[in-house]
Amino acid sequence: MRLPERADVLDAAMRIAGYAHRTPVLHSRSLDRLLGASLYFKCENFQRAGAFKFRGACNAVQQLAPDALERGVATHSSGNHAAALALAASERGARATIVMPEDAPEAKKRAVAGYGAEIVLCEPNLQSREETLAHVIGRSGSHLVHPYDDEDVIAGQGTAALELVQEVSDLDVVITPVGGGGLLGGSACALSGQGHRIRLLGAEPKAADDAFRSLASGRLVALEHTDTIADGLRTSLGKRNFALLKRHSVEIATVEEHTIIEAMRLLWERMKIVVEPSAAVAMAPLLEQPGELSRARIGIILSGGNLDLDRLPWQTS
Repeated sequence: MRLPERADVLDAAMRIAGYAHRTPVLHSRSLDRLLGASLYFKCENFQRAGAFKFRGACNAVQQLAPDALERGVATHSSGNHAAALALAASERGARATIVMPEDAPEAKKRAVAGYGAEIVLCEPNLQSREETLAHVIGRSGSHLVHPYDDEDVIAGQGTAALELVQEVSDLDVVITPVGGGGLLGGSACALSGQGHRIRLLGAEPKAADDAFRSLASGRLVALEHTDTIADGLRTSLGKRNFALLKRHSVEIATVEEHTIIEAMRLLWERMKIVVEPSAAVAMAPLLEQPGELSRARIGIILSGGNLDLDRLPWQTS
C-alpha cells in the first residue's frame, strides 16, 4: 500500500490547475473577535461541483489511460465525491456509475444525475456500499475511483491545504473535517516539509468519531451506522489515511451535533456564505473550546456547500 507524499500533492496541483478552481480564502473580523483568534477560511464551497472532492476526482480521472476511460468509472459516495467524479468523468467523455445510500440528500442525488452519472442506491451503511459497488464493477468492468482510500484522490485533496498555506503565511494551525480522511490525509502530506511546523487538526462529529477512536487505540476502528447531521462524514476512515494521520501525528477533535449547527449558522450569518454541516464541523472545535487556540493564526478548510435548502438544521432541530 503506497502512501502519497508532498511531491504527489505538488504534481496534482499542476495536473488539475486547468480544471479545478483556486478557491478564495476569506477573513471575518467579526468571527475573529468572537473566537479570539485570526481565522482564514479556505472556501471549497466555491469549488466546482460544490466541494473539495472535485480536486481528488479530477486528479485521478486525468491520469486514466484510454482503455480505462472506455470502461467508465465507478465509486460509492453520499454525495460530494459522487458529483465530483461524475463531473470529472464527463469532462473526459467517460461513463460514471455512482453507488449512493438511500438516505443521501435529494439535492446531492439531483446534482449527480445532472452531471450525467448513473445512480445505484444501497442501504445506508459501509458494507452495503462496498458490496453494491463490487457488483457494479464486476458487471461493468468500471475503474474504481475510491472516495478517500486512493493515493491519487488523497493527493488531489491535499491541494486545498497547499493553496491555503501559499496564500496565508505563518499559520499556526490548519483544521479540516474528517470522514474517510482524504482531505485530512492529503493536507498532512501538503503541510509536511514546511518552513515551520503547522499543527494539523481534524474535526469530526462525536456521533461519528471513528478517526478519534482509531488513533486513540492504534488500530482502525470501523464506523457503525450514524445519523450525524454531517452527512459527508458518515464514512469510516480509510486505511491509507489512517496511516498518514499516524505518520504525521495529526490530532482529532470531536464535536457535538448542536455545535455543528451553531457553527454552520454563524458562517451563514456572519460571512454570508452557504456551507453544509460537514464543512461547519471544521469551525466547531473553536466554539466548544474557545480558549485553546486563542490568538493563533488558524486556517479552516470549509469543505463544501452542498445541502438540501428545504431541510436546514435549525428548521428541523
